Amino acid sequence: MSDEHHNLQINEHGYRRAEILTVPERRRYWSDDDKARIVAESLVPNAISSAVARHHGVHPNQLCDWKRKMRQAGILTGLAVPDFVPVTVVSEPKVVSSPAIEIEASGMVVRVLPGSDIAFLADVLRVVKAQA
Repeated sequence: MSDEHHNLQINEHGYRRAEILTVPERRRYWSDDDKARIVAESLVPNAISSAVARHHGVHPNQLCDWKRKMRQAGILTGLAVPDFVPVTVVSEPKVVSSPAIEIEASGMVVRVLPGSDIAFLADVLRVVKAQA
């Protein structure tokens, strides 16, 4: 076995391998077209941004930063799926044709009408209790 890949003991001092870099580290440059292409690929439905970033040799945080900057610049208006969809809550009038029992638990309301299946109601209440 060759000793060149292992530490050698010379006069009780260890020998260690050192790597000398002769070229300064260079940052990778991405053109605006490359950035736009990578960002667009990450916005495809069911795409996983971190996987897209890894595929192109980009750190996921960098890809997130490109997306943020493109959104702020209005570039992604037609491409991006909105992060949140506006929701409008409309109160519906309560129409009660027959007396019902309302059970409120875990922030949910269960209305039980006369003649409801007791076994089904028990299953619903187990699910509501599990959500607590």
